[in-house]
Amino acid sequence: MEIVWYGLSCFRMKERGLATVVTDPYEPALGLPALKLTADVVTISHDAPGHSNFDGVRGERLRVTGPGEYEVGGVFITGISMAAKGKNGRPPNTLYVFEFEGLSVAHLGDLSYVPTQAQIEDLGPVDVALVPVGGGGALTPAEAAEVISLIEPSLVVPMHFTTGSEKIKLGQVAGFLSEMGVGKQEPQERLNVTKSGLSDQTQVIVLQRSA
Repeated sequence: MEIVWYGLSCFRMKERGLATVVTDPYEPALGLPALKLTADVVTISHDAPGHSNFDGVRGERLRVTGPGEYEVGGVFITGISMAAKGKNGRPPNTLYVFEFEGLSVAHLGDLSYVPTQAQIEDLGPVDVALVPVGGGGALTPAEAAEVISLIEPSLVVPMHFTTGSEKIKLGQVAGFLSEMGVGKQEPQERLNVTKSGLSDQTQVIVLQRSA
């Protein structure tokens, strides 16, 4: 399957013959280019300008906005509620786990705290974790590294960090890489993943924001 990052928490996930998924589409008023995406499914982790611009995605798309189990075009989606612990006034956050023919991808949305082990187990086995790392109300680099140690995915893709254009205050990805003990990486344009190509050791893949 192919994963492309468009900035903040917005990704497009595609697998031949299956539904195309877009996560957390943002409002262009936040400083990033307007999205030019078509999808079968749009998932929204919470109601905020950086995560819920459903109308910015074209197509006969299903809108998924909260906990539950869904199946669209061969993709199985599980939404799990993880509210903003101890942070009053923040909208509820939903994590999503996507199953693409046995390959599981977890999108942690705007997760703002380190969950308990029991909460992590609700996710089930995770092959690819899309994790906020730049603060701004979501996980800090240190918290993100701790969450990854609990999930133990094969691949980690950082999200919700600054690329220099955002009009919200976010940290750089370098702080997260330091927490993970990983040196500077050359961002990739896209990530192509197969179940057979996964490693037993957790690897961090930094994606370049697609225009």
